[in-house]
Order: sequence, then C-alpha cells, then structure tokens
Amino acid sequence: MTAPRLERVYDQVVAWRREIHAHPELGFEEHKTSALVERALRDAGIKTQRVAKTGIVGLLEGGKPGKTLALRADMDALPLQERSGEPYASRIPNVMHACGHDAHTAMLLGAAVSLASEREQIEGNIKFLFQPAEEGPGGALPMIEAGVLESPHVDAAVMIHVLPLLPAGVIGWRPGPIQASCDDFDVYVIGRGGHAASPQLGVDTIPIIAEIVSALQRVASREVDPLESVVLSIGTIQGGYRRNIIADRSLIEGTIRCFNETLRASMPSRIERIVKGICDAHGAQYKIDHLPGYPAVVNDARLSRLVAEIARSASDVGEVVELPFPRMGAEDFAYIAQAVPGCMLRLGVASPSDKDPAMLHSPEFRIDERALRSGVAVFRELALHLPAVL
Repeated sequence: MTAPRLERVYDQVVAWRREIHAHPELGFEEHKTSALVERALRDAGIKTQRVAKTGIVGLLEGGKPGKTLALRADMDALPLQERSGEPYASRIPNVMHACGHDAHTAMLLGAAVSLASEREQIEGNIKFLFQPAEEGPGGALPMIEAGVLESPHVDAAVMIHVLPLLPAGVIGWRPGPIQASCDDFDVYVIGRGGHAASPQLGVDTIPIIAEIVSALQRVASREVDPLESVVLSIGTIQGGYRRNIIADRSLIEGTIRCFNETLRASMPSRIERIVKGICDAHGAQYKIDHLPGYPAVVNDARLSRLVAEIARSASDVGEVVELPFPRMGAEDFAYIAQAVPGCMLRLGVASPSDKDPAMLHSPEFRIDERALRSGVAVFRELALHLPAVL
C-alpha cells in the first residue's frame, strides 16, 4: 500500500478510536461498536459474521493458498467514570474504555480495511476476530463455541494489548506464560448476633473475618514455593450493622492469580482448610463460593519468536523487546491460545512527556495515539508474512 493511502488509514484509525472511546459499551452490549466494525469491514469487501451476541468475525481470503491466521481485538469497556480530561472522553456515565479495547478494535479494523485491497499478496486466509465481553463474563469461549476457529481452521492466533509501562510504539513479547489465571472466591462467615456490651453471648464474625484475611496471606508467603508466582488478594470486606451490635454475618471477596495449573487447582482446598479451621475454633459456620475464571495466557514459543521477528520488520514500530516477566493480569485470549497456537503482544502507549502514566483500569487512563500506527503496522505485517511460515 502506498504511503499516502496508509496515512489515510492511520487517520481513520484515530477517528474510529475516538468515536468508540466516546461511546463505550459494556460486555455483550457492544451494539454500536459492532455496527461500526461490521460496516467498515463490509465497505472494504470483507465477509462478516455475527457470533456470540455482539461478536464480529471478518474473513479475508488471500489470493494464494496457505494457512489461516486469526487476529483478535476485544471491544468492551469497564464500569468506571472517566477522569482522563480528553476532549473525546466517555459520554456515557460510569462507563469508560480504561483498558485500551477501543484502541485494539480501531487498530485491527484499520489493518483489516487496508489489507482488503492487498488480498492478492496474502498466502492463506486472515480472520479478524472482534470479541465482546473480555472484561467479563468472557466472550472468547462463546466465540470459540460458535466455531470461529473453524471453517477455515485457524492455524495460529495473535492479539495486541496496550501497556502504559512501555513507551509509545514499543512492542513487547515473550514466549510462555504472559498473563496469569484469575479465579474469584467469596467467604461467608455465620455467627450469632447480640449486644456489643455482652460479646460472650454471641459469635462475633468481625474478628473471625479479620483472622481469616490475615491467615490467607500466608498461603502465598509460607505454603507456596517462593519460585512460583501466586497472588491472593482480598478486595472487599462486608459485615456489621452499627457500633453496638455483634455482627452475625460477614463476607470477604477475593481473587487468586497464578500461572501453574496444579497450584491453581489446589487453591480452593487450601482456602477452605484455613476458613474451616478458624471458624471451628470460634464456633462459627461458613460458606465458600469458588468462582473459576480465565486460565493463564501461555504464548506458543515458536509462534512468539516468528511474530517478534516479523514485528521487527514493520515500519512505524519503535522497538521490539522481550519482556522480562509475565504480568498478573488476566485475559480470556487464554482460551484461544489453548485451542490453537497463540501469541499475545504488548504495545507501549506511554507518552514521552508523561513521567507517571495512569495504569490500566484507572479513571485517568489515556494513551499516546501515535502508538496506534505501530499496532496497525504490526497487524499488517503479520497478515502479509506470518501465514507463509506457520
């Protein structure tokens, strides 16, 4: 594609990203975003299909025989009130693109539209997966169940996720684990209420919950091999009515993140052992709800090296660096990477002038839009060159 035409694509990507950012939509509610994606793909002559309520699949059949590559972007926003100060900030109260999914969608859409006129150069097929509900309850699995990895069969899948810890335009990659699994749990403690002046006549769940919170922290520090990564965090504590009432019920909500599936499977029994022991000691009852979430994202080693090599040849990319360690955040691209060889890339979006950029899921989150060019360029290079070497 000639430079002037590609420049127009970059300009359109910025416009799309701002339009999506100003009108964010939560999981499985991405109706306007899906319509925008569908319209742009069809206008470019790319076949489209609706799946998983608001998901869109675009299929670009290349002019030469070859493998099928899937490129994936997520579309949903977060339930958060934006405070970025951007002129195109969210116009929807308490909904915001604070994780860069607006950028992911716009970059993949720009790559797809630009590649449509170059289909004769493509060996094989490119599937563009625009996925709903990554932030929850999860759109990757419903899309897989709808058959997006078949007809034609997908031989590899790649996604790009923004990262404010890297300078704008820098591409980060690594083989093996790159994002953690994420499972949630709720612990209900049931005691006996009464007057605060006579605590001996009740079973106070407040100190019991406090003891449980403290004891659970020792799972990571004293029960798990220090060379394994695991995070157990308590996010909420609820209990009590007023200062002079013994609380008969209390609740904690927590999350567990790790990379080792054996360790992951052992965590519910570890939590229950601790909760049961403490509740038994104090004469309380308990109930635990374990809420399984996404598995860890594990990048295919061979594919990741091929992707990094191709990314280095892309124009408009600042640098391609191997990330020294994975992140503890979760991503439901994990299901796709379990089904076919997968690779998750990170795209730096931090402005050089911002010495302390807001992190993902922050109401102040913003990106340096110059990074969008890098994302489009990498998607394009992968589509043009990766199917030939899969």
